[in-house]
Amino acid sequence: MRILVVGAGAVGGYFGGRLSAAGRDVTFLVRPRRKAQLDKTGLIIRSGCGNLELPKPAILVPDGMRGSFDLVIMTCKAYDLERASDAVAPAVDANTMILPLLNGMRHVEYLTSRFGPAAMLGGFCITSTTLDENGLILHLNDIHQLTFGEPDGTVSVRIAAVAAALSGAGFEARLSRSIVQEMWEKWVFIAATAGMSCLMRAAMGDIVAAEAADLTEAMLDECCGIAATQGFPPSEAAKQRMLNTLTAPGSTFAASMMRDMERGGQTEGEHIIGDLLRRGGAADRRLSLLRIAAAHLKAYQSRRRREYGVAQAA
Repeated sequence: MRILVVGAGAVGGYFGGRLSAAGRDVTFLVRPRRKAQLDKTGLIIRSGCGNLELPKPAILVPDGMRGSFDLVIMTCKAYDLERASDAVAPAVDANTMILPLLNGMRHVEYLTSRFGPAAMLGGFCITSTTLDENGLILHLNDIHQLTFGEPDGTVSVRIAAVAAALSGAGFEARLSRSIVQEMWEKWVFIAATAGMSCLMRAAMGDIVAAEAADLTEAMLDECCGIAATQGFPPSEAAKQRMLNTLTAPGSTFAASMMRDMERGGQTEGEHIIGDLLRRGGAADRRLSLLRIAAAHLKAYQSRRRREYGVAQAA
């Protein structure tokens, strides 16, 4: 199976690197700047689950695309999705499968309209990775799970082939028969986490120490309620797992979106929090924690544009 990983950053570089090291036919589609970095250093992963160095990973830049791929794994940020889709289009033919690992659901709608429903798989990952100043991929915990499945829940011949390609590569590859439900549950969790940690500029344990765990629970309840209106209420077991994680005393867990804000970078606030809020009927203008979180992120982006002259991507 020929696999194209769109991006070689914290997520794409980690899972794509593990796949490549396991002997899979993996090519990375990257921007020229990242290519120059990888040409110089190779792809390097530092992880408690095992370090990895690929001196010469297979790399393409957008104008160098030739031929189609069997599986395209999208790992770009949501605000880069349209540009990444333009770049990957030459690699997609009638048999190509597209596996996006973005958060939320708006990307699914966009990719479906762009490449057709037959191309689409569902998927998400659970891990904590980041790039350091030298472009090394740092794995910050011991979790590295990639979940995937057919949107209709069937175990098709093609999804079985994907499972075979992704398994045994040094991370947990899990085939789901309820991938859309699980994607919604992850969206709820990410929105609640990002909303609270960005508002408070703190890890979840710090919010507990501030005697504000009840606000975190209220945020989670609001996100779960919106998912329910869309036909995907999180199960009670899933909701309890989320609550336990988000209200654990002493926890250093925080959303990567908070780290984006602290370094002055662009965020996925509009895609993760703003889109969820809209689906819940934001037009009534009720005062809600999710609306406050969305306004906070919009104000940050406005200030970022004003002070640094950087354009906010759609």
